[in-house]
Amino acid sequence: MMLHIPGVLSAEQVAQMRTQLRETDWIDGRASVGPQGAQVKRNRQLAEGSPLALELGQAISAALMAHPLFFSSVLPLRILAPYFNSYAGGEHYGLHVDGAIRAQRPGLPAIRADVSATVFLSEPDEYEGGELVVVDAYGTHEVKLPAGDAIIYPAGSVHEVLPVASGERIASFLWTQSMVRDDAKRALLFELDTNIQKLRAAHGESEATVGLTGHYHNLLRMWAEV
Repeated sequence: MMLHIPGVLSAEQVAQMRTQLRETDWIDGRASVGPQGAQVKRNRQLAEGSPLALELGQAISAALMAHPLFFSSVLPLRILAPYFNSYAGGEHYGLHVDGAIRAQRPGLPAIRADVSATVFLSEPDEYEGGELVVVDAYGTHEVKLPAGDAIIYPAGSVHEVLPVASGERIASFLWTQSMVRDDAKRALLFELDTNIQKLRAAHGESEATVGLTGHYHNLLRMWAEV
């Protein structure tokens, strides 16, 4: 399931993060990938575990966890500390697949990457090119969203970031381990939850909405790993 999640960060939060990021030093983005990724990755990123990366990452993780649409669609169990990257001057990240298991900081358990997310920190008119391209069974999807919005998609998807011809594309990216590892099951639960909420908004609480909510939680009980 691929889903646009609007308004993860407010305009004020985006502006504050952009101010802080302008005052930092970026490192070669290949520092965080293996040999295969290093062949196609050309960008810059904040050093993993740096004080600024941790500070901004905690703010983004908290904003995502507080967003009802993110929680309903992803059913997050653990969020890997977010990364931050910058693309300019033709930088890009060619077609690749993210690793299934992601290491965390020392002392923390590794997580299974079920859902990938990008939180955009640059407005679409600030740069040319730089679309996130995700390839799935239904075709190829190009994504370029307003600052503060996020896109989520299955972590096993083949994807790339197209070259940035002008301007600068700044974003945060992260992985989440879901309570429900299977994407089709997560999508079914999300659709059921969404329709229950629509019924409740249109007709109020009823025997039907209570029954459907029970079905939702029984499915979650069958499929969740916590």
